[in-house]
Amino acid sequence: MSSDVTQLVNEKAAVDLVMQMMAVPGKSGQEGRIAEFIVERLKQAGAPDSAISFDSAHKKSHMGGEVGNLIVKLPGTERGPRRLLMGHMDTVPLCVGSQPVRNGAWIRSKDPETALGGDNRAGAAVVLGAALTVLKHSLPHPPLTLFFPIQEEVGLVGARHVTGTRLGKPKLCFNWDGGAPNVAVIGATGDDHLDIEVYGLASHAGAHPEDGVSAVAIAGKAIADLTENGWHGLIAKGRKAGTSNIGFVKGGEATNVVMNRVTLRAEARSHDPKFRARIVDAYRRAFERAAKSTRNAGGESGRVEITVRDKYEAFRLSTEEPCVKAALAAVESIGMPAETRIINGGLDANWLTAHGFPTVTLGCGQAGIHTVEETLFVEGYLQACRIGLVLACAGES
Repeated sequence: MSSDVTQLVNEKAAVDLVMQMMAVPGKSGQEGRIAEFIVERLKQAGAPDSAISFDSAHKKSHMGGEVGNLIVKLPGTERGPRRLLMGHMDTVPLCVGSQPVRNGAWIRSKDPETALGGDNRAGAAVVLGAALTVLKHSLPHPPLTLFFPIQEEVGLVGARHVTGTRLGKPKLCFNWDGGAPNVAVIGATGDDHLDIEVYGLASHAGAHPEDGVSAVAIAGKAIADLTENGWHGLIAKGRKAGTSNIGFVKGGEATNVVMNRVTLRAEARSHDPKFRARIVDAYRRAFERAAKSTRNAGGESGRVEITVRDKYEAFRLSTEEPCVKAALAAVESIGMPAETRIINGGLDANWLTAHGFPTVTLGCGQAGIHTVEETLFVEGYLQACRIGLVLACAGES
């Protein structure tokens, strides 16, 4: 590959592309418009209709959705293992209404009530931009799969339910998401989701409170138990570590009724699946103890129901993994120091790796994601675009 391949990254066009994409609404489950945008740009650049398809991942999602994962397969112009470039299409709801504006080295949302959407329109723009440059300049490249997953922000749903056979058996897989462009994420934690239903007994809170069993009292006891015994928040038990959080609580409609039901949603994370199971078990025991010990005047107690589903499993790649070596080489080829790290969040790479496609993740210059303070560092994004083009062409810059 020519040493000047990254010179073909048109900086103005790249910035225009990501700003246009960030302005398109597309929260999880409503990715139809951004998918149409990506497809239209690919077709304008010469991608044939036959290369573009959607799978049915949304039909397997707990929330439904407008479209499935967008998958584009481009035949190679030279021999080599198929490469997959990916970046999820959806944003968090706070990004709907984003009005991207550039202020020097940074892009922000003009509307102070919305997030920018750099997570992860910047990642999707890196992948789309690389493909558009390859097509525009007829650059030699190995077989390529462009993968734009849906519903990453609600549990990596698109990557979980992707029809793997439609990806074309890629041998090297690269994902773009948040963070610095020169840092390769080679491992991430696993996460279990807990739906907790607490049932008490209703009664008049003024006339006969002693006849009721308060569901919120049960929940409060359980949460206090978990907190006092080190099973909520940052968890460290000997050499084992993890986190847990109760992030959703709902119950009750009136102050004069002893609350008879509370719904909670929680998560348990750890890189060690056995320790994650211990965290979940601690939740079960705490809520069951609280339910049994909370009784009314007649000796009746409450009860709990806990349903657990695995959101994604932890993974860790060797630095000798081909995709990792290729990613680090691409970073160094544009003059940046290459680094690796393990994170305590989840990535689409968790599920791609679980499906048998080891995937390394690189950043695009986003910061303050999921908040109205979100920014996109322009040079960081452009560096990601250069790295993406190098990896798409399977050559060195």
